[in-house]
Amino acid sequence: MSAEDLEKYETEMELQLYREYRDVVGLFSYVVETERRFYLANSVDLQVRNADGEVFFELTMHDAWVWDMYRPARFVKNVRVVTFKDVNVEELAKSEL
Repeated sequence: MSAEDLEKYETEMELQLYREYRDVVGLFSYVVETERRFYLANSVDLQVRNADGEVFFELTMHDAWVWDMYRPARFVKNVRVVTFKDVNVEELAKSEL
């Protein structure tokens, strides 16, 4: 597979992922962005933790969809993320959809 073929494949996968996102976004209540992933979820619990002077975030989501083109199954029942970077959680207004 050439570099051009690989780039074309990845572009097509991203387009398919965007189309899937557009189709499912109305099913979810929250948009969650971490340093590594983008999620849609119906339940979000974000806890700020402190261990040995280090602050980190523990994020738990239920009934989620993961923006990841390499994942064969993007719908996930439960997700737990631990990160040292900021987490952005936004509630979706149904009128925006």
